[in-house]
Amino acid sequence: MNVGTTMSQQPVSMELDNPNMASIARRQRFEDVVFHRLTQAFSLLVLVALLGIIVSLFINAWPTFQKFGIEFVWRVEWDIINEEFGAAIAIVGTLASAGIALLIAVPLAFGIALFLTETCPVWLRRPLGTAVELLAAVPSIIYGMFGLFVFAPLFADYFQVPVQQMLGGMPLVGFLFGGSTNGFGILAAGIVLAFMVLPFVAAVMRDVFEIVPPILRESAYGLGCTTWEVVRRVVLPYTQKGVIGGIMLGLGRALGETMAVTFVIGNANRMPTSLFSPGTSIASTLANEFGEAADFHLSTLFALGFLLFVITFLVLSAAKIMLMRAEKAKGL
Repeated sequence: MNVGTTMSQQPVSMELDNPNMASIARRQRFEDVVFHRLTQAFSLLVLVALLGIIVSLFINAWPTFQKFGIEFVWRVEWDIINEEFGAAIAIVGTLASAGIALLIAVPLAFGIALFLTETCPVWLRRPLGTAVELLAAVPSIIYGMFGLFVFAPLFADYFQVPVQQMLGGMPLVGFLFGGSTNGFGILAAGIVLAFMVLPFVAAVMRDVFEIVPPILRESAYGLGCTTWEVVRRVVLPYTQKGVIGGIMLGLGRALGETMAVTFVIGNANRMPTSLFSPGTSIASTLANEFGEAADFHLSTLFALGFLLFVITFLVLSAAKIMLMRAEKAKGL
């Protein structure tokens, strides 16, 4: 009798629970929809802000593009009085200083990341990694002051002068080391930028190296691979995207850096002829002239800012295409 009563009561209790379950399901679906729309709105907000920046830059830069056209990109004139402007000098200075920074910073960051993840003693790994990350917290104005008051005099006395005496008269490469030896110039700006982008690239590389599954490393060591073979055949293929992403992060920082470059690049509106020649970059030109610019001169500075955005976009697009080709080559 009790068994029959219990069995007869089960459908009743399930029917009583069904409204509660349906209510919970409706609430969960509503929460999912709200969460989806909220995150979608955040994403669209970033896109709208980006489009707003692009449109505002282009509208303010239109008078310059209307007057000079595409020729503005390779013109070398920069005459504020006669309103004759060109972006070639600033573009060359930007690309040259950023390229030098990457040539110096990427190998150093790669070595630091490998040491921290592969061969560093456990007791030293955390304090050394923290020290590298602290470099990223140093404001750019501090790097600029360090470059102006500390680095530039030492760079002039202990590098520029000896190198110019040794290599300045050599054929083919001697022209690279001509010019004044006052501690400023394209090479000095590139070295200071290397100090700035190094912690960013090293931190990203270290993080992506650490996500490699330990079993892959142990398997490679078990087959008799050396540390370098493990890095080359296991770690780098597994972390290719992250490594390139870290390099692109450093390049983006180098292309857009303002104050540190302004202090040491020399701020000369003429085409650099050597590594020691003073020059200018897009960011330093904006920093030096934006406060006093008006009318057409101001429009030209907006045009430089728009070109800096285009250069950054092209660089990131090239990196993305390179990754897609690498994945296609591996059959992914």
